[in-house]
Amino acid sequence: MSILRPREIASLLLAGLLVVLMVTGNSSSATAASTSAQVSSAADGGAFSASKTITRVVKGLDGADDQVDSRSFTLNVDHTVNLRGRERVGISWSGAHPSGARAADPYGENGLNQEYPVVIMQCRGIDNPSLPAAQQLRPETCWTTSRQQRSQATDPSLAVWMHDAKASDEDRQLKSGLRDLPAECSDAATDATHTTPFVAASGKVYAACSGSTMPPEAAVGAAFPPAELSAYSDANGSGSVNFEVRSATENESLGCSNTTPCSIVAVPIMGISCDDDDYQCRREGRFEAGSSNFANEGVVPSVSPQYWWSASNWDNRVTAPLTFGLPPDACAVLDKRAPTAFYGSELMNQASLQWAPAYCLNQKRFKFQHNRIGDDPAYVLVENGQAPAAFVSGTREIEDKTTRIGYAPTAVTGFAVGFVIDEPNNAGERTQLNLNARLIAKLLTQSYTGSSRGQQRPGIEKNPLSLNLDPEFIALNPGLDRIDREAAATVLSLSESSDVIKSLTAYLESDPEAKRFISGTPDPWGMVVNPSYKALKLPTSEFPLRDTFVPTSSLECYIQNPAPYFSQLASPVNSITKIASAVLDAWPNVQTKCDRPNAGDPFKVGRVERQGIGTRFMLGIVSLGDAERYGLRTAALQTSSNVSPSSQFTSAADRRFVAPSTESLTAAVKLAKDKGSRSAFDLTQPMLRKQPAAYPGTMVVYTTAKLRGLDKGEAKKVSEFIKIATNEGQTPGSGNGQLPDGYLPIRKTGATAALYASAQRVAKLIAEQREPAAPATPKPSKPAAAAQPPVASAPAEVAPAAAAPGSTPTDSVVATDATVATAAQSSGPAGVLLPLLIGLAVLAGLGGPVTRLVHTWRSR
Repeated sequence: MSILRPREIASLLLAGLLVVLMVTGNSSSATAASTSAQVSSAADGGAFSASKTITRVVKGLDGADDQVDSRSFTLNVDHTVNLRGRERVGISWSGAHPSGARAADPYGENGLNQEYPVVIMQCRGIDNPSLPAAQQLRPETCWTTSRQQRSQATDPSLAVWMHDAKASDEDRQLKSGLRDLPAECSDAATDATHTTPFVAASGKVYAACSGSTMPPEAAVGAAFPPAELSAYSDANGSGSVNFEVRSATENESLGCSNTTPCSIVAVPIMGISCDDDDYQCRREGRFEAGSSNFANEGVVPSVSPQYWWSASNWDNRVTAPLTFGLPPDACAVLDKRAPTAFYGSELMNQASLQWAPAYCLNQKRFKFQHNRIGDDPAYVLVENGQAPAAFVSGTREIEDKTTRIGYAPTAVTGFAVGFVIDEPNNAGERTQLNLNARLIAKLLTQSYTGSSRGQQRPGIEKNPLSLNLDPEFIALNPGLDRIDREAAATVLSLSESSDVIKSLTAYLESDPEAKRFISGTPDPWGMVVNPSYKALKLPTSEFPLRDTFVPTSSLECYIQNPAPYFSQLASPVNSITKIASAVLDAWPNVQTKCDRPNAGDPFKVGRVERQGIGTRFMLGIVSLGDAERYGLRTAALQTSSNVSPSSQFTSAADRRFVAPSTESLTAAVKLAKDKGSRSAFDLTQPMLRKQPAAYPGTMVVYTTAKLRGLDKGEAKKVSEFIKIATNEGQTPGSGNGQLPDGYLPIRKTGATAALYASAQRVAKLIAEQREPAAPATPKPSKPAAAAQPPVASAPAEVAPAAAAPGSTPTDSVVATDATVATAAQSSGPAGVLLPLLIGLAVLAGLGGPVTRLVHTWRSR
């Protein structure tokens, strides 16, 4: 991603100390090392770095040892502590042997036909010989998804592991490894066989010599794709990958958890060290460094990753110890108290995951639970008294004007366009992407045709098939492939109402190019909007599927299953976290795959396959918190342009694109205007457009609760939550109760000072179940001799807070939030007219919808 994670010195030292303590006794020394990473604010999280001399030695014809290669290998991991399931960590290395025969897909068994890669796996245990044997990692506790990575049977002349200089006598035998093999794994008596079983966390031993003897998580069609890989090193011996770790939640057999430590193991393949002059064992690679092996040809076994477990390869390993955070169900298991449920925004998912244990593990606090639903229905629950609080990102109007609801700023985060796109010629992933509002509008309005089926749609026949074939996209992102694919014709989005979609479509509505396109004006290259979406009113909190076109087809599958084609391309989902998972797996939700169990069965149309490494192209609307946890790359969005909306262009010149970062979120939140305790801050897209450095996807999440009529006990809990969340909950880090990556800390000073002050005021109002005072009304002038009855003054109970630059608190003209008291009324005109005006305002609002979102983002 493009989001920066500022590293805090104290947290870095603590994390580094933890790593050193955990690897005491390892043959590789570990030191904490900071690395640049990406939104945010969370602390380092245990950066790891270790170096080791790796060698290959072969026996010469004269019987003497000949060291044919020696290198200083360094492994870096950007964070290693408090990890969550499916979180991606950044791994880089230097000093490896340059790789050859690069595979199109390096994961699992697909990466075996390479030479001199770095094998990267997740293993249960710690590489510390002083620990009990059950807690030490070994090849049998390292996870692989195929038996080909663990079990080999071949002609003895090719069994190079039998000549490994560091192998035990047992492993030099014709049959080695697991001896008692199941019947389905029987082999020819003359074959050389080695089996490396997998030992599960439960102690169960899986022979791993056939598909049926692998652990259940390694079954064909498993829920998650392989994470282990044989990674490529460049001509300098360097490389980097984002590695996905799995917890016991995703992989029970591996079993990594907060109580079961695991490690990342990197095995740089140098070639097996040989104890004799065996030709096959001594061989060097046949592919040149930097070459590719797209044809998947055979490679030299002695320098392939297939024998990562062989003693001399295993001896070159470098390991990084990992710790995992509490599992998602920790509070349900450890705290039997009934939870207090807050409802609402998925933007809070990652923050809530880390905050919840800080409540349930502290019996002096209540048990907090976040139930993720749409902003609108969450707000309805609060309004109707069915929930104590809701997380939302915009002011709502309500039908009952006597209901008073407060808005406490709780998190600064936002949305992003996550992407996984491969460079041509197996050159790795694209790391940066530029998108303007018009391109996003094209995707959302289903204006790319997707395939020949979509080209039948009247009105858009001449439009590009997909985003990567659009001249506008090519100008902003040169160098990508021109392969047409249905997944590149859409962006995976939400099917439910959400403030994220409201903010995103407000970005489109405020942009002149996107607005003209949606209104029906062709782009400079002649592409037009899908007629079903022409003049679509924006912003909207729920993007509709309007196109009902059903193409004709001669294929029996589509004849049996007629359906609106463009809805099949879009196929939105009901959770923003599901989108992040889909992008992580490069698994589009496009529903156009034809399949049937048997030849005589009817066809079914379902989800297409995961995209293969090397040709991936997928985009999705994600939260910044999810993007950080899963290590997703996020696009830079256009914030300004000096180019006419009607002119063609050939590059990104004269346009500014801003990615989510600490700096760009700070620039955005500086613009927010305090509208009072009963409203969200004013932070509109027109405001953001005036500051080109501000990230357009910035959003503030509020905790909303009633200021009157809420149960006192519930009110106390909500107030407590706001105070904790906006104080200790804003400490960056990966631990319980801390603020994860993907969020900008709300602090007492600086750009977020007004948000902090507002949160404290609202917390106090909620606890005391009172509303802020109405603005003071000027008293009419009176003759000097006319005595006025005394007016009871409202008690000043909340200290005024300093406003951030550019913001003006509007709760009270007298700089305090005070209880609206039942006081003696003035006999002057104001005392008579004010209640009447309030009554008229209430009556005027009775016909409005219960939860109509105020057009906070509408351009003015």
